[in-house]
Amino acid sequence: MNRASSDIVALVREIVDPLVEDKEAVEVTSSFSEDGIERVEIRVAADDAGKVIGRQGRVIKSIRVLARAAACTDGGAVEVELVED
Repeated sequence: MNRASSDIVALVREIVDPLVEDKEAVEVTSSFSEDGIERVEIRVAADDAGKVIGRQGRVIKSIRVLARAAACTDGGAVEVELVED
């Protein structure tokens, strides 16, 4: 994970932490696809998933916009997904 990648992960974590009740269950990971797009995965407790998604998906959409804007300043591309186990 390079510096820009860790910055995106930290940004997403800073946004998600205040939204959830179970902060211990928050897990934000990053990986890169073959075409160089960074994939950031958010895992939270099942009870907190709705809070991260928000009404009509507004919260997760906003998180995606902020992550893309941050990645764009470094010339990269990023996808943010909420992973449900």
